[in-house]
Amino acid sequence: MAELSTLARPYAKAAFEYAVEAEDLQGWSDSLALTGTVAQQPALSKLLSSPSATAVQQADAFKDICGDQLLAACQNFISILSENRRLQLLPQISQQFEIMKANREKAVDVDIVAARELDAGQQKTLSDALSAKLERKVNLQVSLDKSLLGGAVIRAGDTVIDGSIRGRLTKLAESLNS
Repeated sequence: MAELSTLARPYAKAAFEYAVEAEDLQGWSDSLALTGTVAQQPALSKLLSSPSATAVQQADAFKDICGDQLLAACQNFISILSENRRLQLLPQISQQFEIMKANREKAVDVDIVAARELDAGQQKTLSDALSAKLERKVNLQVSLDKSLLGGAVIRAGDTVIDGSIRGRLTKLAESLNS
């Protein structure tokens, strides 16, 4: 998997730099997300791995499936990837593009798994506190997990804050056993 992300990096960087210059990060983000999803479809994956399919046929298949949802510049990008036999890298290119976009926008996606429903006020308080701590704009995704007993587990990138009762009980048990 590391090899694919290494191969995808220069393409993601080139797409990102072009999107910044064109001032259309969101348009490129949407187009790359779409192409990344399309590239993972079994029928298209079979076409991409077929040695008898030409680069033009592969690029045309992508353009036909995506239709008008792709930016014109992204269609050119698809053609370049196809000529270089790199269309299978589109999911990794899309992921790396999103990381670069988030770093530029100083935004981070935060997943909160809570034991009970959080109202809008609690979500705003959490968002403000995390934004100050992480020094970034926070995009919250809240889900429920009744097995937590109480509290919440917060994941922001590589950072995990376990404020759940289950997590605290586990830490207590570990300290008593050591």
